[in-house]
Amino acid sequence: MFEVELIDVSKRFGEVTAVDHVSIGVKKNEFYSILGPSGCGKTTTLRIIAGFEESDDGVLKLGGKEANDVPPYKRNVGIVFQHLALFPHMSVFDNIAFGLRMAKMPMDETRKRVEQSLELVDLQGLGGRRINQLSGGQKQRVGIARALVREPGVILLDEPLGPLDLKIRQHMQLELKRIQKQVGTTFIYVTHDQGEALTMSDTVAVMNNGRVEQIGSPREIYDRPATRFVANFIGETNFLPGILQTDGVFVCKTLGCPVLVEGARKSVGDGVLSIRPERVIIGSSLDGLDNLFEAVIEELVYHGSHVSVSAKIGEELTLKIRANPAVPLKIGGATRVGWNRADATVITLGNE
Repeated sequence: MFEVELIDVSKRFGEVTAVDHVSIGVKKNEFYSILGPSGCGKTTTLRIIAGFEESDDGVLKLGGKEANDVPPYKRNVGIVFQHLALFPHMSVFDNIAFGLRMAKMPMDETRKRVEQSLELVDLQGLGGRRINQLSGGQKQRVGIARALVREPGVILLDEPLGPLDLKIRQHMQLELKRIQKQVGTTFIYVTHDQGEALTMSDTVAVMNNGRVEQIGSPREIYDRPATRFVANFIGETNFLPGILQTDGVFVCKTLGCPVLVEGARKSVGDGVLSIRPERVIIGSSLDGLDNLFEAVIEELVYHGSHVSVSAKIGEELTLKIRANPAVPLKIGGATRVGWNRADATVITLGNE
């Protein structure tokens, strides 16, 4: 049984379909991310789960029970928004305690829960501070503590790390994952940031134009994208157009030759091969690779941890490669590039 389940859910605003027959299932204690570009329908999906939007079609289940008609305040969900709406005139303690006091919880139990929540988000001893005395990261922790303190079954997070700078955001990603594992609460996290989704999630649902394009683990989404959109949206990739044959051979149009791919496929025909830049190996000692080609280096960009390389194969194909800075390369130099068949995936026509 899923903790949260959407079955064929749709939501329209006038002539615009924001959520288009979406079906997802979130397991208990799972960190589940809904990932996609702005306007893809991910926030509307979250608002349907919260009860702030009513779906036009489909079924929402919470804890295995249909919840389409359950009002928001009875849904046992906590919410953390990008704009936290903390009360600036209240202390940190009072902000976190607000919901408990509205629920008329006894004072002793309220204090106990707030102190536990402060400790969980590493803000112990800061309960007496005003909100304007906190850093951006600390404010986000207050918002998370406020959602946790009522001990909901599900916490919905709508791009809560968006306003933070890069280093704090990366630190908070790890902190959110730690908190989620420690409390064992189901998290549903909406983001447009691929790095966030890959770093924190147990499962990722990638949305585009109101539809779910793929659901899987971060590794599945990255290594085996089901559609061209997913391959292009999750990181960087090279696309090689061609025709997939049943024997696990992909005939590349731009190379004019066969490329070996992993295993025989049931779905054959026109498509594209997707190969990530870091999976392409460049240099001289490449014997043993399944696919190996002569190339000429056109561009080198140094990034410190790696070098971005553009290498041309033949007359038409330029590959993007992420190389080790220790590999001796120069613009205009001849080299070899290659990859193993397991490191690329083919997206056949209809999914591209």
